Amino acid sequence: MKSEYRAARTRAKIHGTAERPRLSVHFSNLHITAQVIDDDKKVTLAYATTVGAKMTGTKTEKAAKIGAEIAKKAKAAKVKKVVFDRGSQLYAGRMSALADAARKEGLEF
Repeated sequence: MKSEYRAARTRAKIHGTAERPRLSVHFSNLHITAQVIDDDKKVTLAYATTVGAKMTGTKTEKAAKIGAEIAKKAKAAKVKKVVFDRGSQLYAGRMSALADAARKEGLEF
């Protein structure tokens, strides 16, 4: 229940534009998904996930790999700055590993 309130509070303040699209991150029990979304046009500009990929390691290591991959795909889509949407997750552990890897690859937020 608390996570639903946290997600609503986070998303109420965040809106992706063409200049600064939204980097949305979702963690399930098994997989990690990250998207770069332009909310004005309602278009996904870049997408990275562990679904179907044969990645090994802990979920924190997988999150770092997805962070690096989404940053590369965002650069290919000519996106340099994003607004970080962590959803219902706290900014710690896996979430910070993903964010740090994306920053290391040159994505700004």
